Amino acid sequence: MSRILTFVEYTLVVFALGTMSIITFANVLSRYFLSSSISFTEEITVNLFVLLTFVGASIGVKRGAHLGFSLIFDNAQGVLKAFLTVLVALLTVLFFSAVAYFGFDMMMSQIERNRMTPALGWPQWIFTSMMPLGSLLCIIRIIEATILSFKKDSLNREGDTTL
Repeated sequence: MSRILTFVEYTLVVFALGTMSIITFANVLSRYFLSSSISFTEEITVNLFVLLTFVGASIGVKRGAHLGFSLIFDNAQGVLKAFLTVLVALLTVLFFSAVAYFGFDMMMSQIERNRMTPALGWPQWIFTSMMPLGSLLCIIRIIEATILSFKKDSLNREGDTTL
C-alpha cells in the first residue's frame, strides 16, 4: 500500500510541477514575443499549486520532514512519549479531517450550482477536489507515521539492555 501511495504522490507532484513549469514558461514567451498573456494559465497554475501543496505535505509527513519544536518530545520517554505521539497524530488528523470535510462541502456546493472556471469554463469542482484528496493523503500518511513511530519505539525498547 505504501509503495503504491508513494508512486501516486510522486506522480502527482511531477505532473503538477511539470505542467506548471511548461504553462508558466509558455506564458512568459507569449508575453515577451506577442506582448499578450495566455489568459487561462493563471487559473491552471494556481489550482495545480493547491494540489502540489497538499501532496507535498503528504510526502513531508512520510519523510518526517516537517519543521517542529521537538525538545519535549525528544526528551520524553515511555508513556509520555506514546501519549504525545498519539496527541499530535489526533490533532493533525482532526485538522486535515476538517479541511477534507469543508473542501468536500465546497466541492459539492460547486457541483450543485454548476460553477465553472472563468477562463477555461471547466467545472470548478475538479480543482476544488484537490483539497479533500490531498487531505486524505495527509491523513493516511499521519496514521502510517504514527504506527511506524510506535514500532520504532518498541524495537528500541527491546534492544535496550540497560536497567
